[in-house]
Amino acid sequence: MNQYKFHDEYSLAQTAENLGKKALELGLIPSFVVRYFPDSRQYYIPNEQESEPLTPEQAYMRLRKLVEQSGKA
Repeated sequence: MNQYKFHDEYSLAQTAENLGKKALELGLIPSFVVRYFPDSRQYYIPNEQESEPLTPEQAYMRLRKLVEQSGKA
């Protein structure tokens, strides 16, 4: 059952942001930063080995995996 629903780039970005907030609440990540631009967003999960910004797709996949593996999705 897929509880994460999105149909376009905007809703994917919102879903990734919501997953980041949930991962923070669950203590799965130490912090989560979203940089907003007129046409896109960049996501950062500080203290990870990679310091490059994540795209909405990358953030969604990484955060979804973290939340699902925690068993608290």
